[in-house]
Parts: sequence; structure tokens; C-alpha cells
Amino acid sequence: MRFNATLSRAGTVLLIAGMASGCSWFHKTNDLYAQAPEMRPLEVPPDLDQPSLASAVNIPQSAASPGAQAGAVGFTTTGTRDEVFARVGEALAAVDGLTIASSAEAMGVYDVNYEGSNFLVRVVGGAEGAYVSAVDPRGTPASGDAPRKLIDSLRTSFTGQ
Repeated sequence: MRFNATLSRAGTVLLIAGMASGCSWFHKTNDLYAQAPEMRPLEVPPDLDQPSLASAVNIPQSAASPGAQAGAVGFTTTGTRDEVFARVGEALAAVDGLTIASSAEAMGVYDVNYEGSNFLVRVVGGAEGAYVSAVDPRGTPASGDAPRKLIDSLRTSFTGQ
């Protein structure tokens, strides 16, 4: 009996000692987490260190040729995208009643207001020149009379017809 009582006491002492130690057997230290949150290094997964540019300017391939997209309002002209973008800017500035709200040369677009309609005039480079079109902010062909009238005016200023 005495042996069981001693074993029971020893077990109890070990149990109390383990609980008092705060489970240090399972505790691992990491110096990074000992620092203030502002001082910890930022770990970014490799695939998230730069934004994806895959869909930055989502331009449908069919928009590169006139009439390829149903309901497209646009035309193809000769020259590089940058040259045509500059010429479109000059032509837009000459249109009465048109306001250029903003332009983004990197994306090849002019945000315009014409006859009460807001839409984008987009210039896309292609193998055969550049395609100038009117699109809504989602990138789909702009609808209505104002976009069609403006593109017709631009086409006339580019081709002389």
C-alpha cells in the first residue's frame, strides 16, 4: 500500500509541475514574433509579389479588325497605335460639342462626352495598322447615335471620305 501511495503522490507532483510550467515542452520560441508587429518582416508568397497584368487591359482579339465584332463602331487606319492615338486626340479636339474628360495613352483610350453620351474612344494596335472604336467603360461596343456619329466623323477626318 505504501508503494501505491508514493507513486500516486509522485504522479500528482509531476502533473502539478507540468501544469505550472505552462506546457513548456510544447512551446517553441520564434524571435520574429517577439518583436513589435511593426518590426516583423512581411512575407509575401512568390506569386503575389507583383500584380497580375493578364487582364489589365482586356481587349478582345476580334476588335483588331473592323466589322469583326457584331455591332462594332470603328475603323482601321494606317500607322502605329501611338501615332494614331495622337492623331485621334487632335481630331477629337476639333469636334464641336465634344469634351475630353481624360485620356490614358498607355491604355490607348480617350474618355469623352459627346451629345450627352459618355463613352471611350479606344485605339488598338494591330498588324494592319490601328483600329479606332467607340466602347463603353466595360469594353463592349458603345451603342447609340452619338458614338456612331463621332466615329464616322473621325473616319472622315482620317480617310477624307
